[in-house]
Amino acid sequence: MLKGKTDKSRLPSRHVTEGPSRAPHRSYYYAMGLDQAQIDQPFVGVATCWNEAAPCNISLSRQAQAVKLGVMAGGGTPREFTTITVTDGIAMGHEGMRSSLASREAIADTVELTMRGHCYDAIVGLAGCDKSLPGMMMAMIRLNTPSVFVYGGSILPGRVPSGADVPEDFLNRDLTVQDMFEAVGRQQNGTLSEAALAILERVACPSAGACGGQFTANTMACVSEAIGLALPNSSGAPAPYESRDQYSVASGEAVMRLIEQNIRARDIVTRKSLENAARVVACTGGSTNAGLHLPAMAHEAGIDFFLDDVCEIFRDTPYFVDLKPGGAYVAKDLYEAGGVPVVMKELRKAGLIHEDCMTCTGEEMGAVLDRMEGEADGRVIHPVSNPITKTGGVVGLKGNLAPEGAIVKVAGMSPEEQVFTGPARVFECEEDAFEAVKARAYKEGEVLVIRNEGPSGGPGMREMLSTTAALSGQGMGKKVALITDGRFSGATRGFCIGHVGPEAAYGGPIALLKDGDVITIDATTGELSVALDDTELAARKAAWGGARPTNYASGALWKYAQLVGPTWQGAVTHPGAAVETHIYMDL
Repeated sequence: MLKGKTDKSRLPSRHVTEGPSRAPHRSYYYAMGLDQAQIDQPFVGVATCWNEAAPCNISLSRQAQAVKLGVMAGGGTPREFTTITVTDGIAMGHEGMRSSLASREAIADTVELTMRGHCYDAIVGLAGCDKSLPGMMMAMIRLNTPSVFVYGGSILPGRVPSGADVPEDFLNRDLTVQDMFEAVGRQQNGTLSEAALAILERVACPSAGACGGQFTANTMACVSEAIGLALPNSSGAPAPYESRDQYSVASGEAVMRLIEQNIRARDIVTRKSLENAARVVACTGGSTNAGLHLPAMAHEAGIDFFLDDVCEIFRDTPYFVDLKPGGAYVAKDLYEAGGVPVVMKELRKAGLIHEDCMTCTGEEMGAVLDRMEGEADGRVIHPVSNPITKTGGVVGLKGNLAPEGAIVKVAGMSPEEQVFTGPARVFECEEDAFEAVKARAYKEGEVLVIRNEGPSGGPGMREMLSTTAALSGQGMGKKVALITDGRFSGATRGFCIGHVGPEAAYGGPIALLKDGDVITIDATTGELSVALDDTELAARKAAWGGARPTNYASGALWKYAQLVGPTWQGAVTHPGAAVETHIYMDL
């Protein structure tokens, strides 16, 4: 560990702490109670997404204090700061969801600006909700500092109290927020009373922490470990567990070792480690949003790792971890079964893990896995030799309806359920589709098309959980399919295809569809097509009236719509590391 005065000749904090010309800067640190010894040490940014917006983030401030203890024990001076989050569970189903994906970029940007402005030497980043996880990791990679990621932890599963007057299928099982969205569909369908809905909403989310299934937050938490930015097994413990604080202390100590060894984020995030992360998403039936976030993280490192590359890995990775929404268990169960290290050990048995990737422990992944105990329990984590299905829980699609690709989660679906052909019923936005679903103004066998919800055209690439959950609640989740240029929540289940590109705002084929066009979706072969020939598509494109106007003519969403790139590249908003002329750490 670093002790005493540090040679800062190669550290950013030299710009604010060293030499007579920095006396005014040092006076600010004395004003905050630091002494000379603390000013002489490396400065570590402790960045959190703490706020009172949702349970996902509410415990992050507590965990940040533990991180600071670890930094101080390792000979560093922690400097805590916060950034925003937009929590999808509360933003879902209305205009607020337009802010969700844009918040990922805002998080990365604000963390970058804070680190640059104050010349911090390293970062420990804590995040708890869907977009805050990739946003925080994107900032680490962009800055290329010594970096350790800490997940705030999952929520505990809910339970209906004994004797409660709710339908039997809600009793004696774990509940998540997914059940609440689907319960809304049942209430609209007349199969669940408002009184029962009121009981469920009070018990479904009983603690701090992010949504408990393998939805986007837990998927990206698994990514943080698999990619090497988080300590082994640190992502699994639920938010209320005391062990979260122990992992936080250890993360603060770990970042000090990384400073000493000059191991930076891009030493950890490589093409190979991105492939490891994609493997873990696939085998756990993770969120389709990983197909958006992994390319965005790669972009920050100057690595071409696009939707096609992610889906290629998904295609030949077995699905063997039985987690909601397609399976039976939640994040707490995965943690108790040994967590991500046991999952990766199973992947290693099949030769599907790169073991020579550096991690934030200072060791390569193979060495980390060698010392991790635990084996597949056959319940939550099946042996890789006997998987739930032989291909991944997430699949990429392409065809004349999605030349740039699309993505679908098939975890928990039989092969027969992964093929669907039917006539299109086209909606110009999510609200129109949701109203139609509420009114049952659709037919079994149709493909519901929701367009104008892409990153630029939305703007914001909204998730469609309210609509898909209502379909499931009505018992129609397997009787219709749904495609969109927007996104789906990690909690979505059913045959729901997102990220269709090019998006409608760019004149992609999804913009040209009409009611009754016959659409074929085949997740077993990777096809997403419409029964129209090139001549007809060209004629419709020539007659297309252009992008649908939005109400967002100023402000953050206008800026986002102007800057955001295509979905297959991660919906990023800047040129990335491939064109950078400097790295923050080397200024």
